[in-house]
Amino acid sequence: MANYLCSVSYNGAYFYGWQKQPRYRNTVEEEIENLLSKLLDSKIDIVGAGRTDKGVHALNQYFNFETDKEFDLDHLKYAFNRLIGPYIRLNSIKEVEKDMHARFSAKAKIYMYKVNIGPKDPFNEKTIYQLNRKVDVKAISDASYLFIGKHRFFNFTTKEEDDKDYVREIYDIEVTVDNDILTIKMIGNGFMRYMVRMIVGTLLKYGLGKIKLEKIKELLESKEPLGGATKAPAEGLYLFDVAY
Repeated sequence: MANYLCSVSYNGAYFYGWQKQPRYRNTVEEEIENLLSKLLDSKIDIVGAGRTDKGVHALNQYFNFETDKEFDLDHLKYAFNRLIGPYIRLNSIKEVEKDMHARFSAKAKIYMYKVNIGPKDPFNEKTIYQLNRKVDVKAISDASYLFIGKHRFFNFTTKEEDDKDYVREIYDIEVTVDNDILTIKMIGNGFMRYMVRMIVGTLLKYGLGKIKLEKIKELLESKEPLGGATKAPAEGLYLFDVAY
């Protein structure tokens, strides 16, 4: 039984998230499993590096699968991309060690969030958040440093229980602007549900002058549930890469 690690890109606007769900057939995971099972003529189950929600995209989402079928890697990649449809692309596939696990072997994840702070762009409404308002980019960049390091992100997730007591570490956050597109990129050892979107939404709120820096500090430091964090829309978020 051989183990294979794959990277895929996808436009999340056309899927009900990554993970298979009993009520919804249109998920990235199910689309991939169905096609791989057909191409390899056997039942294939894949394990993703993480879950992306409805409307969230990926530039490099990773998954692994095991099979005893022999095949040519280049031929499988070619056939997969010919048949999968327009919104998913297989970037790479390689054989890896048997203990390699797309989720548990990951050392860090990198997310990117894109915001249009210029005029409305009707051609990218599903792939870039159309805020269409000027923000204080320097203020956002300065405030982003509050999130770097190890924190209890209890007020920046909707997760009800967590075996790590909601503690995650963010290694770096980078804020850049190019042609009215504000990009916030963050790398960390793990992110809980909506965590990136709630951090970005709160930073944008601060950049619009709608929340004070003291409130952000309070949200990070409080051990009690507090209101105030704002969740940014799904369409601006990308799983940029996973480090192994």
